[in-house]
Amino acid sequence: MNQFADVWFHNQGWEPHTFQRKAWSAISKGHSGLLNAPTGFGKTFAIWFGVLAHYYEDKAYQKQKKRHRQTKLHAIWITPLRALSKEIYKATTKVSDDLDLDYTVELRTGDTTVAQRQKQRKKPPQALITTPESVHLLLASKEAVAFFSALEFIVVDEWHELLGSKRGVLVELALSRLKAINPRLKIWGISATIGNLGEAQEILLGKEHNGVMVKAALKKQIAIETVLPDSLEKFPWAGHLGIRLLDKVIALVRQYNSTLIFTNTRSQAEIWYQQIIMHYPEFAGILAIHHGSLSDEVRFWVEDALHEGRLKAVVCTSSLDLGVDFRPVDCVIQIGSPKGVARFLQRAGRSGHRPHETSYIYYVPTNSLEIIEGDSLKYAVKEQIIEQRIPYVRSFDVLIQYLMTLAVGDGFAANQIFEEVRGTHCFASVTRQEFDDCMAMLIHGGKTLHAYDDFHRLVLQDGIYRVESRKLAMRHRLSIGAIVSDAMMKVKFMSGKYLGSIEESFISKLNTGDVFWFSGRQLELLHVRNMEVVVRPTSKSKGVVPSWMGGRFSISPDLGVAIRHSFQAIQQTKRVSPEIEFLRPLFEEQARRSALPKTDELLVEYISTKYGYHLFVYPFDGKLVHEGMAQVLAYRLGKIKPATFSIASNEYGFELLSATDYPVDDNFIKDLLSPNHLHQDITSGINVQEMARRRFRDIAGIAGLVFQGFPGKGMKTKHLQANAGLFFSVFEDYDPTNLLLREAYDEVFDFQLEEGRMQLAFERIADHAIVLAFPKNLTPFSFPIFSESFREKYSNEDWQSRLELLKLQLEGKVE
Repeated sequence: MNQFADVWFHNQGWEPHTFQRKAWSAISKGHSGLLNAPTGFGKTFAIWFGVLAHYYEDKAYQKQKKRHRQTKLHAIWITPLRALSKEIYKATTKVSDDLDLDYTVELRTGDTTVAQRQKQRKKPPQALITTPESVHLLLASKEAVAFFSALEFIVVDEWHELLGSKRGVLVELALSRLKAINPRLKIWGISATIGNLGEAQEILLGKEHNGVMVKAALKKQIAIETVLPDSLEKFPWAGHLGIRLLDKVIALVRQYNSTLIFTNTRSQAEIWYQQIIMHYPEFAGILAIHHGSLSDEVRFWVEDALHEGRLKAVVCTSSLDLGVDFRPVDCVIQIGSPKGVARFLQRAGRSGHRPHETSYIYYVPTNSLEIIEGDSLKYAVKEQIIEQRIPYVRSFDVLIQYLMTLAVGDGFAANQIFEEVRGTHCFASVTRQEFDDCMAMLIHGGKTLHAYDDFHRLVLQDGIYRVESRKLAMRHRLSIGAIVSDAMMKVKFMSGKYLGSIEESFISKLNTGDVFWFSGRQLELLHVRNMEVVVRPTSKSKGVVPSWMGGRFSISPDLGVAIRHSFQAIQQTKRVSPEIEFLRPLFEEQARRSALPKTDELLVEYISTKYGYHLFVYPFDGKLVHEGMAQVLAYRLGKIKPATFSIASNEYGFELLSATDYPVDDNFIKDLLSPNHLHQDITSGINVQEMARRRFRDIAGIAGLVFQGFPGKGMKTKHLQANAGLFFSVFEDYDPTNLLLREAYDEVFDFQLEEGRMQLAFERIADHAIVLAFPKNLTPFSFPIFSESFREKYSNEDWQSRLELLKLQLEGKVE
C-alpha cells in the first residue's frame, strides 16, 4: 500500500498499474532497481510516490531527519535533457500541491540562475531535478560531502539514453562518490526497452548488486504505415523523394489534431519547415520548428504551445524524442530512415501518449530504395529486435576531469577514490599504474608537460589532494561536462534578440549579405563579431540551410539485420508487404540488368562506364561501416595494382571507382573480402593518425588540457584544434603510451571506424556465396550509390539536371 499514491490516483480517477505497485513495494523495502515500461504509462509516478512514502513514513529516516536542524537534500532526479527536467518538475510539483505536502522540488540545470544555485546550496529543497553535469558541479563545490550527507535517493531517468555516451560515465562516477558518502543510498533507473537491459542495470547499480528489475507487462500498440509515392523511380537517389511527398505528408497532418514531424538532422528540419510554409502559407502560426540549436526561449514556447494544443504540427529532431509529455499529439511522421529500431519506437511513443492508446507513426522514405525500410521496421517491431547500448570503458579524459572536480570541491584521498572508481563498469579494468598516470597529469603534467605551471594543478595537503588556484578552479567549473561539438556561434538580430546557435565551420563559409535559413526564418548575414552572428530578416529567395556535424550517423546493426531480412522477401511472390509489392518493378529491373541476392549471398557488381571501372558491393551494414570497408578494399586493390580510387557509399552498399581495370572473378573477390589481417589493413589503408588527431581535440577538452573559453567568448575551432594538435604531436613523439593518446586511437577504431562491426561484416561475408555480376550499365541498386559521388563532382545547380539526364538514358527514354 502507498497511501499518498492511493489518494492522488483516486482523485485523478485513475487505477494504478501493477508495475507501479511493484515499484512502490520494492522502494518501501529499501531496494534499488531498474524500471522498464512503455512511454505514457506513468513511469515517473511509479518511482515518485515511492520516494514520497519513504520521506514521510520510513522510521529510520524520520529519526535522522529530527537530528538535522535544517532541511537536507532527500532525492536527486537526473535527466539527460532540460526539457525533460521541466516536465518532471511540473509533474512532481503538482503532486505536492494537490496533496498539500511540504515536500519541495526545485530545478537545477544550465538555466538556473547563480542566485538560485547559492540559495539551493544554503537551504536545499527536499528534491532536486537536475542533469549529470550539474551533479558534478555540486561535487565541485566546497562542503559537497555535507550537502549530500542525508541523500536517500538518486533516480536516473532515460538511463538508456545516457548509457552509450560519456555522460553515462559522468553518472557512473557521481554514483560511486555518492554511494561512498551515503551507504544507505537507493538508486533507481528508468529505461526504455534496450537489447542489454540486464547489463544496463548492472552498470547503474554496480556489480553483484541486489537490485530489482520492475518490468511492465504492457504492450504498446503501434500502427506503422509507409507513405508511398504515386509512381516508382527505378533509378532513385538519396533525398530525391522526400520533399516530393510533401502533399501526402500535409494530407496526414490535416487528418490529426496535432503531429510531430521527425527528421534526423537539424538541416533537414529547417528544409521541411521552409518547404511547408512556402507551399502551404496557411500553416504560418500553427506550424513550429524545434531542434537543439534554437534558443531556450523558442524551444520552451514550442513545448508550451504543443502542451496547450495551439499548434497543428512541429517539425523537430531528437530534441523531442525523450519523455516530454505532449498529451495532444496523436500522430508522428518520420522523414527518412530512423537509422535505428529503438529510435523509431521512441518517436512512435510520442503519439498516443496515454495508457492503451495506439501510437500512429508514418514512415516517409527519401528515395525509392529506402521504401524497403518500412517493411524492415515492421518486422523489427514485430520480432522485438531492439538495439543494445554499448557503454564506454576506460574513458580516461572523463576520469581526469572527475579527479579535478573532487579536488576543486572538498579534495580527495587518492587510495579511497581509486577503490571507488574501480567499482564502476567504465573503470573496472584500470590498474593502479594507470590511475597514478592520471594523477601525474594533474599533479605535474605527466612525463611531458611538467615544465608548464598551468599543468601543476593538484596540491597534496595532509593526505588530501586539492586545487589551490582560484583561477584553475573557476576554469574547471566552466568546463565540466562531456558534451563536445564544433565551436558554436550565437545568432542574433540587430536588436540583440537571440535566435539560437550555429557551428562556426558553417558560418566561416558565408560572406556578408549571404542568406541562410535558420529557426524557420530567412536571414541575411550582416556581420560576425567575436562569436556572434548578427543577422536581419530578408525576403531574398535563395538561401542555404545550415549543416551541423552531429547529423551524420549510420543505421544500427539491428536495423541492418531487419533490412537484410526484408531483402530475402524480394524473392517471394505471395504474402509480401505493401512495401515489397510496390518495389517489385525495381527488383525486376535489378534482376534483369544484374542479379538479386538471396539469403546468405553477397551481390558484387563490376561495371565499366565512361567514368571508369566501378566495383559495387552490397553488405547492407550502414554507411559508416561501408566507408571503412571501402577504404580497406582500396588499400588491398592498391597492393595488387597501384591505382587512385574515389569512394561512395550509402546504407546498403559502397562503390570503388578507378581508371584501372582489375581481373575480377569469384576468387579475386573472395580474397579481397577476406577477414584475415583486417586490423593491420585498416591501420595501413586508412589515415587513422589524422582521425585520432581530430578525435583528440574532444578528449583534450574534456580532460582540461585545452581550455574551451568563457561563456559567450568561446575559443575559435581552429585555435582549439591547433592547441590540441600540439599536445597530440608532443605525446606521439615523447609519450607514446600516454593514456589520452591511446584513448583517441581506441575511440577511432571503436566508434568512427566501428572496427567491431566491420570485423563482423567481413566474417559474415566470408560465409556468404558471392554473386558476381558484370552489368553493361548502372543498375537500380548501384545508381543511388553512384549519385552520391556524382553530387560531389558537379555544382549544386548542375548535378540534379545531369543526374536526371543520366537516369533517362538508363531507362532508354533519351539517347
